Amino acid sequence: MDNVTISLSYNGLWKMLIDRKLKKKDLQNMTHLSSSVIAKMGRDESVHLDTIVKICIALQCNISDVVELQRRDT
Repeated sequence: MDNVTISLSYNGLWKMLIDRKLKKKDLQNMTHLSSSVIAKMGRDESVHLDTIVKICIALQCNISDVVELQRRDT
């Protein structure tokens, strides 16, 4: 049986912010998220789904625009 490691990537979110000329601080203000949550995302750590939904509502986008699952065979 193959072992698969799943990791998260928020690269889509960071690219979207750049394209819209927004900073992480702007995102924090738009969503009322704490700086620690934004920092966790900057380290590609998992956050609560409610956090992702808040971001999607604020940026008018889909979940797949914000977060991506990356699978790696181990």
